[in-house]
Amino acid sequence: MLDNLTVHMNHEPIYDISFADDFNSLPVLLAGQGIADRRVCIITETNVAPLYLDAVYAQLKDHCKECISIVFEAGENSKNLDTVKMIYERLILAKFDRQDLLIALGGGVTGDITGFAAATFLRGIDFVQIPTSLLAQVDSSIGGKTGVDFDSYKNMVGAFHMPKLVYINVATLDTLPDEQFTSGMGEVIKHGLIRDREYFEWLRENQELILKKDREVLCRMIKTSCNIKRIVVEEDPTEKGKRALLNFGHTLGHAIEKYLELGLSHGACVGLGCILAADISCQKGHLSQDQLSAIRALFHAFRFPDIRTYDLDVEAILTYTKNDKKMVGDRIKFILLKEIGNAYIDMDITFQDMRQAFIREYRLS
Repeated sequence: MLDNLTVHMNHEPIYDISFADDFNSLPVLLAGQGIADRRVCIITETNVAPLYLDAVYAQLKDHCKECISIVFEAGENSKNLDTVKMIYERLILAKFDRQDLLIALGGGVTGDITGFAAATFLRGIDFVQIPTSLLAQVDSSIGGKTGVDFDSYKNMVGAFHMPKLVYINVATLDTLPDEQFTSGMGEVIKHGLIRDREYFEWLRENQELILKKDREVLCRMIKTSCNIKRIVVEEDPTEKGKRALLNFGHTLGHAIEKYLELGLSHGACVGLGCILAADISCQKGHLSQDQLSAIRALFHAFRFPDIRTYDLDVEAILTYTKNDKKMVGDRIKFILLKEIGNAYIDMDITFQDMRQAFIREYRLS
């Protein structure tokens, strides 16, 4: 299996998203990037390296000038400038230059760190995304947003730097922990909610096969989500307008994630934020109670956590939204739904609107 989507900028093709169920096509695809005359550095983390580093290295070692690897400690706590500094040092010692290539092998943290290192090392070198988590496959590997956390502030330091290729080996989901699969489904469901009602209904109809990780169904799901993100990114490559719609569920999701100090995955928190944003959309008269119930039910079907089991301080969570990157002055660029499949930006959501959503959805005050 090998299939492609092409991402464009200003109507010109800039990179392909390639779908496969192994790593065998990598040498052919990267030959088009001229790797025969380039050094290649595979950057990955301690959970992914034992699973896939050797397989990717074996595919590339005889097709490039030199192939090395860098492995950092897995987890969001490594997504910082110290890790980037370590990557710079290793690349300098290996005499990498602007003609060489970085490969991000792993989930969203790996992709963000590698992309940021590529954007800033020698003022920018090429990189390739090989996402191994569902969340990275349908979201963070596409669109060129890179970055790291600064102190406790998520994604505060970053750059836009487009990859040269996104290579999605769907078979890597076979080793993905259930919690991380749920995390990825947060972004998948979000795509249907903001852009494609038919896709949302298809997810509802196929939830059992998705949970069983049926390969054919997963391939269709991942490609559809990637295509939705591709379209949005092409319309707004540097997040000046419509791309902000991809932040549906993120304002409160990020605040919950920060409050819990990364105790829940990013995608799980986004899913919880989507439910809260859908609740506010319903209160604004856009969604019916039946539609809100359908949204809740789909997230619950994919085993999203019940945050009532956590000791939450809603007022503290709301305070965290003030540090959100989506703040414009003292107003929040909040994403709501006019209907399922049609999102919009609302600049008039208040703390009381958000507070009441927590009370209605989770009996929290």
